[in-house]
Amino acid sequence: MTLVPQEAVGDRFDPQQMLHARERTWAALHGIRERMRPGISEDEAKAEAADVFRALGMERLWHPVIIRIGRNTTKTYRERSEPVRLGENDIYFIDLGLVFAGHEGDVGDTFVVGDAPELQACADAARELFRVTADAWRSQGLSGEALYAFAEQQAQAMGWRLNHEIKGHRVSDFPHSVHKAGDLGEYDEQPSSGLWILEIQIAHPTEAYGAFYEDLLTRD
Repeated sequence: MTLVPQEAVGDRFDPQQMLHARERTWAALHGIRERMRPGISEDEAKAEAADVFRALGMERLWHPVIIRIGRNTTKTYRERSEPVRLGENDIYFIDLGLVFAGHEGDVGDTFVVGDAPELQACADAARELFRVTADAWRSQGLSGEALYAFAEQQAQAMGWRLNHEIKGHRVSDFPHSVHKAGDLGEYDEQPSSGLWILEIQIAHPTEAYGAFYEDLLTRD
């Protein structure tokens, strides 16, 4: 067990298994991406995701599968989606929380179908904002609070609106929730490698679309 309560883990925690869960969860995300096509609904995509999970040997979900299409990409995980289907030129994101070998993977990314440069710019911006924020954590030793203040400044400079309700969280051997660590964006210490998920959700300042990207904060 670690000494900092917010970074506590269980007796069976293994950093290598965390990386394995991360890799498998990314594989699942891209497996779902391969099934996304114009005309599919969010519920249909979630149903097809079950086949992807079985093929990869997923043990269980630790949070519900979230797939957002079009205008729903501006919504947080707590908000209910409006009925939509993926258009010919459209945007969507996938957010997965899966358990492999007793450890939690949590990844998310945004993709565009067809020809929609403005939507692609949004997806690319979410990835870039994640990258520069994670780099700031590595190089500057920022606290969780400072990380999200940095992300907000960067998002504004890039011309996007950061969703303040999305503030990252802990992961560990399942279930991490027993440790009640709170959000990364409210953590006033420097987060350790391999224990925290940095979540980035942005939206266009005036149009009804956004993008999401998340991954494990690691030193490499």
